Amino acid sequence: MSQVIEVTDNNFEAEVLQSATPVLVDFSATWCGPCKKLEPVVHEIAGEFEGRLKVVKVDVDQARQTAAKFGVMSVPTVFLFKAGEVKDQHVGLASKGMLADKVQKVL
Repeated sequence: MSQVIEVTDNNFEAEVLQSATPVLVDFSATWCGPCKKLEPVVHEIAGEFEGRLKVVKVDVDQARQTAAKFGVMSVPTVFLFKAGEVKDQHVGLASKGMLADKVQKVL
């Protein structure tokens, strides 16, 4: 299974905005129940699209600047980036099928 990379304010630009491949960004928090439910789904997506999609996780409590920059007001929030631009986003718990559909559209 593909690895989900932990990203902070310090490496968000390098890992996400400058990525050659599309990136799924999971904005979450350790205290968030729905985030814990979404985590295995995000890992499954990472495995399913390995080699075609980078998957990263951002803890909003550890990366406040990045969360604020993208207007993350609620967690979980998932963004899809391609060539440094936001192509899609979803707020709240999401099914694997729904996220996979969003990823397919970006790829």
